[in-house]
Amino acid sequence: MASGLYTKSCLEEKLLDLPNWQRIAFELLSEKVGDKADAFPCIPGRQGFLTDQLRISFAGDPREEGTPEEVGMLLSEYGKISRNTGKYASLLVIFDTPEDLAEHYSVEAYEELFWSFLNRLSGCDPKDWPEDIPEDPEHYKWEFCFDGEPYFILCATPAHEARQSRSFPFFMLAFQPRWVFEGLNDSTAFGRNMSRLIRKRLEAYDEAPLHPRLGWYGGKDNLEWKQYFLRDDETQVSKCPFSYLKRLFKPTK
Repeated sequence: MASGLYTKSCLEEKLLDLPNWQRIAFELLSEKVGDKADAFPCIPGRQGFLTDQLRISFAGDPREEGTPEEVGMLLSEYGKISRNTGKYASLLVIFDTPEDLAEHYSVEAYEELFWSFLNRLSGCDPKDWPEDIPEDPEHYKWEFCFDGEPYFILCATPAHEARQSRSFPFFMLAFQPRWVFEGLNDSTAFGRNMSRLIRKRLEAYDEAPLHPRLGWYGGKDNLEWKQYFLRDDETQVSKCPFSYLKRLFKPTK
C-alpha cells in the first residue's frame, strides 16, 4: 500500500514505526542526499531534503497492477500542496523493491519498467492532458503530466553503477513540478550558475561522463524525456516509449 506524503523530519520521528524496508530505504536516502561531505550533485534536491521542502512517499512493487493507482493518488494529493512546500519542491516516491527486482534487473530492464510504469500511471490520470503542454514527447515543450500538473521526472535504480547520481538500492522516482523551474532556468543568472555548479558536482560524483542530453526545458534542441532515465553510458532508445492515450469514455459520476 502507498504511504502518505512525509517530510524528512516526520520520518525521523516515526522511524521505528515504519515497515523494515521503508526504514532502511529512508536511512539510505538520508545517507545519500544528506551526506556530511555535501557531495550529492543535485543542490536543489539536497536543500529541499534538508529543509523539509521535499515530500517522501513509499509505494508497492512497481510491477504490481495496483501500484500505478497508488502513486496516482499520491501525485494528486501532492499537486494540491506542492506550491506551499517551498521553492525546491519535489515528490520522491520509493518503491518496494524485492530481491528478484533489486538483484536481477539490468539498467535496460529497469528502463523498460520505468516507461511501462509511466504509461500505466498516465492511464490512471483523472484529468485530461493540459492544453498548453504538447502530447507528443518528441516536442521540445513536452513534459509528463498528471492531474493537470506537468512534472520533470528522474529515475534511480539499484542497477546503476557508473552514474551514481542515478543509483539507489530501491527503485525510486522523483517528480519535480515544472513551476519550480520558473526561476531556475537559462534565462536567469541564478539558474545558469546553479546549472554550472550541478554539472561540476556531477563530474566529481559520477564515474560516467556528463550525459549529452542534459539541457534546459523549452530549448528547441532539448527533449525532456531523454533526461528522465539515463543509462550508465550515453546510449538511449531512439524513440520515447511513452504514449498518451486519450480516454474515449470518461467515467460517469
